[in-house]
Amino acid sequence: MQRTDHPLLSNSLGSHKTLTSFHFGNKGCGPKVYLQASLHAEELPGMLVAHHLRALLEAADAAGQVRGEIVLLPLANPIGLAQRLDHKAMGRFEFASAENFNRHYPDLAKAIEPGLRETLGQDASANVTQVRQAIGKYLQNWQPASELQSLRRTLLLLAHDADYVLDLHCDCESVMHFYTEDNCWPQLAPLARLLGSEAILLARSSGAWSFDESLSGVWWQLADALKAGGRSVALPQACCSTTIELRGEADVSHASAQADAQALFAWLQHVGVIACERAPELPALKCQPTPLAGSETLTAVTPGLVVFAAEVGAVLQVGDLVAEVIDPIAGQTQRVLAGVAGVFYARIRERYVHAGGEIGKIAGATAYRSGALLGA
Repeated sequence: MQRTDHPLLSNSLGSHKTLTSFHFGNKGCGPKVYLQASLHAEELPGMLVAHHLRALLEAADAAGQVRGEIVLLPLANPIGLAQRLDHKAMGRFEFASAENFNRHYPDLAKAIEPGLRETLGQDASANVTQVRQAIGKYLQNWQPASELQSLRRTLLLLAHDADYVLDLHCDCESVMHFYTEDNCWPQLAPLARLLGSEAILLARSSGAWSFDESLSGVWWQLADALKAGGRSVALPQACCSTTIELRGEADVSHASAQADAQALFAWLQHVGVIACERAPELPALKCQPTPLAGSETLTAVTPGLVVFAAEVGAVLQVGDLVAEVIDPIAGQTQRVLAGVAGVFYARIRERYVHAGGEIGKIAGATAYRSGALLGA
């Protein structure tokens, strides 16, 4: 194992933050897998999972079992982790810019496409190498102008040539679920099975320019751009990425984190980056994938106290009662009902909501939304 510390650009005199990565195996000897936790820095379950996974990886590395390269970042956002307001963690948005730490990543396909129009051909392996080199060159030439930009650039430099990218998050209160792009689902289905995901949300693109989609999206976006320009080349989906939501913010326990780490380790064996005598058995899927565009975000019409009638993980039908929003002054109650059938996979932690505020999410099977599919 090798530890590398990456100093970030400082926004202020006399202080700086450092990103730390742990590297296992050898570059270029097999598949590369990149895993990071807590990009939204108040989302802590992934940090504990990474802690337990690191111990497993250290043992595998010492035993010579790593057949490729694994990069692990237990803490992907030291900027957000240091942010607190009135004793509350504020790790989703950067104070200086108000930008979401998991949005606004660069359009890599647009950046590199002009230089590859005439060089890519029908050799898929050679094309993958060229594209990764082009992305690496673009990132090396990117001169960040802020601490946040230097964080984004460093994360992309560490991950841009990975075959798989796993971004560990969590929701407020939720069941295990994950987001991925349509092109990545066949390769990531075994991961969903091993983790026991109870909702799987697919999209061609969420429109959010998130970290994971900037890495997997570049491949199909580049292929589409070249095809639109009259060139059809052999360009596989060379990076498959996913955002894994490790249940809720309060689900930080050794029992669940160790189980999740074991599941991730088994998946690493499955994809061949860690050697094993017998391939791990893959459980059956707990759910079928549904379109992200079919996910319903329930909101409150009026402000009030939130009392949930449905627990996360419940399978709801249209018209089922999800929650009540109570105005104790007017003595009125708003009933929040399911508008689609599906798994109630996430809900808010707070029990007071403003008018128009989010209540929870249901994974519907029929797409009905368009445009940007993720919230702020």
